[in-house]
Amino acid sequence: MISAQAWADAQQLWDFQQMGHEPRPCSVAVGLGSHDLGVADTTADLYHRGMAPLIVFTGATSRTTHERMPRGEAEHYRERAVELGVPEDVILVESKARNTGENIRFTRALLEERHVPVSSVLLVSKPYEERRAYATARKLWPDVEWVCASTPMTLPDYVDSIGDARLVVDMLVGAQQRLMIYPAQGFMIEQDIPDDIKAAYERLRDHGFTSRIVPETADQS
Repeated sequence: MISAQAWADAQQLWDFQQMGHEPRPCSVAVGLGSHDLGVADTTADLYHRGMAPLIVFTGATSRTTHERMPRGEAEHYRERAVELGVPEDVILVESKARNTGENIRFTRALLEERHVPVSSVLLVSKPYEERRAYATARKLWPDVEWVCASTPMTLPDYVDSIGDARLVVDMLVGAQQRLMIYPAQGFMIEQDIPDDIKAAYERLRDHGFTSRIVPETADQS
């Protein structure tokens, strides 16, 4: 069972991860690979709304996706977007990235190789990783404007969609930890972390929501 306090702390971390950006037309939309096909759905919806003329899906596989997405996260995202009516010729696939930093670096290299001019990027991620994705992107590609987006949903709705409440809380704790330790390691820009967010994170960590925590050394994942 997850206590009422733990749920309240998880809600705080969920809310903090939301950047609150209003989607607007950008040079390209970038969908960050993961276990969550909702990223592909949201990216397709944004394309149909005229928010980007080109899409890049980026991601290889991970321990959580190699069985569900054996052809790679980006390729499964591409297939999903095509099913949703996105033309194949407006989708590029970057299939080697294995963490958020590589998502950004490899996508930038792909677009430069294709001579695609980029002044702004619509960055589509899982709802609980908007801020983490933004902080990474700002660090690694600082000369473009970043607009964050994710599937609009509540924490309870996201838990229902995943079907594993403890895993979702673990993922929130892991995302928050990275926001706190990665800037010093050069992986992200520094951001102000309010004291109540730090306290919520520490309570959840101390109560064992730790499966997505990483060692506090320079190993981005």
